[in-house]
Amino acid sequence: MGLEQKLGDFGFVTTKLQDMVNWGRTRAMWPLGFGLACCAIEMMATQAPNYDLSRFGMELLRASPRQADLLLVSGRLSRKMAPVLRKLYDQMPDPKWVLAMGDCASCGGVFNNYAIVQGIDEIVPVDVYVAGCPPRPEALIHGIMTLHEKVKTEVFKDYA
Repeated sequence: MGLEQKLGDFGFVTTKLQDMVNWGRTRAMWPLGFGLACCAIEMMATQAPNYDLSRFGMELLRASPRQADLLLVSGRLSRKMAPVLRKLYDQMPDPKWVLAMGDCASCGGVFNNYAIVQGIDEIVPVDVYVAGCPPRPEALIHGIMTLHEKVKTEVFKDYA
């Protein structure tokens, strides 16, 4: 049953521009991988054929923040690396989203000391948290799908 059969003889489809743009954003997110510890191995495994992030339009993790709109932070963030994370976030074009992968990125994990940031939300705003130590690739995919649902409901705003 194709689109032509559902529409009948009308020959056109109506929708809101906002819905079409948000749909396009979910199908073409370009992630910037910021792997800091053991969670980065699971993040890389998500790119493998078993899990295949290509079905979400994420063929590869970008190496440049100027080409990415999703920042995947995986692992523990030290106080020395915090300014680097903020600089990368600031270099990303708008709109941009952040996904904190793992307990260390979300809340510092078992590293409750002066050298580790107790959650990257102290440095950058986080849209989705993925729990686990380290989280499995399935959990990361669930986090990405949760982010897609969030993006689909976003309202246009002035990013300037």
